Amino acid sequence: MIEMPMIAKGAEELYLLPVMSNRHGLVAGATGTGKTVTLQVMAERLSAIGVPVFAADVKGDLSGISQPGKSSPKFDERVKAMGLGEWTFSGAPVVFWDVFGQEGHPVRATVSEMGPLLMSRILNLNDTQTGVLTLVFKIADDNGLLLLDMKDLQAMLRHVSENAKEYQSSYGNISAASIGAIQRGLVALGQQGGDQFFGEPALNIEDLLQTDGNGHGVVNILAADKLLQSPQLYATFLLWLMSELFEKLPEVGDPEKPKLVFFFDEAHLLFNDLPAVLQSRIEQVVRLIRSKGVGVFFVTQNPIDVPDTVLGQLGNRVQHALRAFSPKDQKAVKAAAQTFRANPKLNVEEVITQMGVGEALVSFLDEKGIPGVVERAMISPPHSQIGPITPEQRAAIIKSSVVAGVYETPVDRESAYEKLKDKVAASPSASAPASAGAQAGTAAQSGGWLEEAGSILGGVLGTGGGSRRGDTVVQAMVKSAARTMGSTVGRQIVRGVLGSLLGGTTSRRR
Repeated sequence: MIEMPMIAKGAEELYLLPVMSNRHGLVAGATGTGKTVTLQVMAERLSAIGVPVFAADVKGDLSGISQPGKSSPKFDERVKAMGLGEWTFSGAPVVFWDVFGQEGHPVRATVSEMGPLLMSRILNLNDTQTGVLTLVFKIADDNGLLLLDMKDLQAMLRHVSENAKEYQSSYGNISAASIGAIQRGLVALGQQGGDQFFGEPALNIEDLLQTDGNGHGVVNILAADKLLQSPQLYATFLLWLMSELFEKLPEVGDPEKPKLVFFFDEAHLLFNDLPAVLQSRIEQVVRLIRSKGVGVFFVTQNPIDVPDTVLGQLGNRVQHALRAFSPKDQKAVKAAAQTFRANPKLNVEEVITQMGVGEALVSFLDEKGIPGVVERAMISPPHSQIGPITPEQRAAIIKSSVVAGVYETPVDRESAYEKLKDKVAASPSASAPASAGAQAGTAAQSGGWLEEAGSILGGVLGTGGGSRRGDTVVQAMVKSAARTMGSTVGRQIVRGVLGSLLGGTTSRRR
């Protein structure tokens, strides 16, 4: 069995077993109680045994895992208090990612990969609007129109809106109001920078599963401080990533160690106002993804942020202090205490509000998959740097990364936008022959009544209506005026003039 370095120490040393790391987990606690450092400790311990990690860095603090730590009086005091002996410092191999391509390698997905259900979540659509968006995706698929980036989806929405009657018999009613709501949502998403996320080259999941030359798992860090300003995009992106891992990785059962451990920080954002169909999807992914060798750890302030159906699948628990300043807080503390396997020597409900920074209630699964009795413990300090790195250090890591240059340049191949644009451009040329034919017909009709007019004028003015060479000045003027106007109005004017002339002649004859 592979052994993993210690995570925490209470009455005894506490270890997260690699073979049980794909049974998922929870790291919870109030702001400032040490959740980020706990995440860092777990990530570097997993990396040390060759397990790749993916973690969202919502504050920028996690970037320090890339550098060796430093000694300090406070740090040395903790090492001594825990009886850890001589402490060594080291960093972990890191790849930085960023949806906006500023603090890491760009990470993208195509609109088709995201799908209508997750897109509707990002755009905050209602059920009717989601149904219309699903029809748009279906029409695109049926017509071989690739939806890769946001301009593809916007072009497809315009096309469907303009041809709604044509599609109605095959796909059902397509509401113009719903199309408008989706388009407004896409505009808002684009202003938040979401258009940078959709496109190619799309993220290759295999690039998250790398190890370095020493056999250490690469820690993939998503710069999420800016992304968190669009919470639905943040939550939906991480949900998409979990879904991609679930769909693309092969079944491996219960391996000695996970293929990847996924830390979902600010997890409450995933479950806020979550539609029932998406919650069902999350439950399915969390339940089944462990057989793909992937462990998922939710990081949040309180266990009640996670639905019971998901919480029940999280076997490894680290609970930092909670604050109970209101009746609602007290209720949350009680609920959190009840999620642990009881320890007769510990009043969990009381202790949970008394712990200091770096202390936690810890319960890991044993080798049989049974939750351990909860223990009050001190989290082991990290070997890597606590706190963020400098911009220069980050830039150097990005430049020397194994995926440097792979995702930096966007690719815009032919897709729905280009094909629909070409189709619109071809429309005028297709209608040109018809227009020419119509004009020819009009000219022929004009020629007929012009000849008639010439004959009449010839009779009135005393000249023959033969060839153009024999036209009088008046006849030439009439024909020229008619040709210039070339319209029903022009013919009516000429006919009016002829009527006056003929009427005047009749009067004179009378």
